[in-house]
Amino acid sequence: MADIKTFYLPDLGEGLPDATVVEWHVKVGDSIKLDAPLCSMETAKAVVDVPSPYTGKVTKLHGAPGDIIETGAALAEFEPDPNAKQRAESESTGHHHGPKKTEAAPAPAPAPAPAPAAAGGDREDEGTVVGAMVSGSHVHVEQAASIGGVKAVPAVRALAKKLKVDLARVRPSGADGVVTMKDVKDAAANGSAALGATPARAVPASAGRHLAPELPQGEPSRTTTSLAGKPVRTAPPSQSASGQPEQLKGVRRNMARVMADAHAQVVPTTLVDDADLHAWIGKQDITGRLIRAIVFACKTVPALNAWFDGKNLTRTLHPHVDIGIAVDTDDGLFVPALRNADMLDGAGIRGAIKRLRSQVEDRSIPASELSGYTISLSNFGMFAGRYATPVVVPPTVAIIGAGKLSHDVVAVIGGIEVHRRMPLSLTFDHRAATGGEAARFLKAMLDDLSLPN
Repeated sequence: MADIKTFYLPDLGEGLPDATVVEWHVKVGDSIKLDAPLCSMETAKAVVDVPSPYTGKVTKLHGAPGDIIETGAALAEFEPDPNAKQRAESESTGHHHGPKKTEAAPAPAPAPAPAPAAAGGDREDEGTVVGAMVSGSHVHVEQAASIGGVKAVPAVRALAKKLKVDLARVRPSGADGVVTMKDVKDAAANGSAALGATPARAVPASAGRHLAPELPQGEPSRTTTSLAGKPVRTAPPSQSASGQPEQLKGVRRNMARVMADAHAQVVPTTLVDDADLHAWIGKQDITGRLIRAIVFACKTVPALNAWFDGKNLTRTLHPHVDIGIAVDTDDGLFVPALRNADMLDGAGIRGAIKRLRSQVEDRSIPASELSGYTISLSNFGMFAGRYATPVVVPPTVAIIGAGKLSHDVVAVIGGIEVHRRMPLSLTFDHRAATGGEAARFLKAMLDDLSLPN
């Protein structure tokens, strides 16, 4: 009987309990070489290629694209080639390839500031996507792999799949013929590489008419079963309903976990007020002014620029100001850290924010940039809303929410005036800071925002 080896989903270096299958690069019966790309998996941060641990034949694949696989669960089975050189069982690959273990790992080296322990106790919690990113000590570098004659990193392949772009028809612009994120986005925008589409016929410019978009030919048939073939009920039989429940994956899945943990751990209290911007001179960078005001308030009231360990009841005040800036994406919420905000001028702040947003959008941001910030900012007012109760994610103590600017009638000596004002919401963990400290912090922000420039 052939010797069958089972490959278990390794810890992909982010400390998360599961990952989602994006794409298999092989099928059952295929031969594969050691370290060749086996599949692409999506975690809360990125899409990464999982390499094959054997040279041999693939005998079974556990899970289809879109399925969630727990870390330590079976991913694939192989029949190793007895004539090929295999990796030694004890040889380190940078990933753990065996079933998930429950015993605690050796304690990490002392850190400058303690943080709450991660669930399971196998390493310290270095943050999560919503608030920070859990990360391990192994650094994963995405490299472009040639699959089907197309060179691209896993994140690009995932984007192409999402946008229904045929990578084989995309013109690469990267070094050595590598397809980049921009190539895929451009192809999706101009429709030059639609998946499964036949080459479009050129339309003469002299036609002189607008082409109406094609309308779907009838609605797809509805059934009482899900796409997986299982019965699904979203309402009592007496009610009509549409839609099917779906598993949260990647960033949204981790966001749900983090929000639940934060809700269970923090004692939140919110103060609100309006910053009067009437004295501002000329056009100013609103986000830059907000960050400057946060820095000023942190220096005035250090108690909110801190980490709090609820288990050990310890507080760490930070001399520097690293601001976690919430970035909303279709995949979920990311919170990259604006490092050393207290040392940046207006141009430096704007440049750093632009870089962080770009890295979040193309999923190239390092895990180290999604952890370790000392206070948070949610500028939700750029969309809608005046006041809010943003969620404080441990170990941080406070988060500032900036609402939608408005022109309000205000009373002044001798009459009334119309002033532009910014609603502010300060949510803080009342275990770590007093109401007086929070009020003085908010007052410091209001004072700085009221300055002309």
